[in-house]
Amino acid sequence: MKIFHIGLPRTFLGVQSDWQGAKYVILSSPYDSTVSYGVGARNGPKAIIDASRQVELYDIELGKDISSECGIFTADELEVDRGSPQRNCKFVEEAVHAVLEAGKFPILLGGEHSVSVGAFNALAKFGKKNLSVLQIDAHADMRDEYEGSKYDHACAMARCRENFHAVSVGIRSYSSEEAEAIKKRKLDIYGSDFSADEVIGKLKEEVYVTIDLDGFDPSEAPAVGTPEPGGLSWKQVTSLLREVCRKRKVVGFDLVELSPIPGNSVSDFLCARLVYKLIGYVQEGKK
Repeated sequence: MKIFHIGLPRTFLGVQSDWQGAKYVILSSPYDSTVSYGVGARNGPKAIIDASRQVELYDIELGKDISSECGIFTADELEVDRGSPQRNCKFVEEAVHAVLEAGKFPILLGGEHSVSVGAFNALAKFGKKNLSVLQIDAHADMRDEYEGSKYDHACAMARCRENFHAVSVGIRSYSSEEAEAIKKRKLDIYGSDFSADEVIGKLKEEVYVTIDLDGFDPSEAPAVGTPEPGGLSWKQVTSLLREVCRKRKVVGFDLVELSPIPGNSVSDFLCARLVYKLIGYVQEGKK
């Protein structure tokens, strides 16, 4: 029987390396059960992967096709538990830990920001204690508990900072409770105006990057559940990430909170391009 291959495979960039040969592993957690305003982040991973199939593999800035030299494996979507954010984080933790144990680089697509807690826990369990987390976000996400859960998306960085030092960039919204914690603990929190050198100077040698799409200005990335004006530009974010990859060892990253807008793929494509761009920066930073 003749087998016909029509179109690109439904993997990131439309390419698929075998597991053994891949350096980078794309994980997807389509979960948004604790979102407090706009829903739809569960559709984010699929939208990013779909948009990525239209991204040119040749990166003009880096002057090469990064995908041909690094190997990217797209895993099946992770199981989700819509009734328990804590259990859902455990699914993410197990997957990220497995990727780290295999000596590969984890890339997590959300879903809401609570899924990142699973990645933080995996890094801690793997023994990555001496690293910093770089957060790009509009919100501090430093509530200790929200709506009865410590695993709500509004608590992601509170859980992160239980294990790791973190530096936050793009922050322009937080509660009085969070303001008190930031002041009392002298946390490294920056708004939309920041010095890249100062931010990088705060980071330890190893870095995990967590990117909430609402860190961008809504004019550039409107498809988020809780948009905040006065956000970061594409140039600000990519310039910072490139310098971080040049001067520190990035060990993994996630991109969360894309809530696709039907008929408007601007944000989907920005996310797909950003994931590929950051893979390129990490790859070049290793040399």
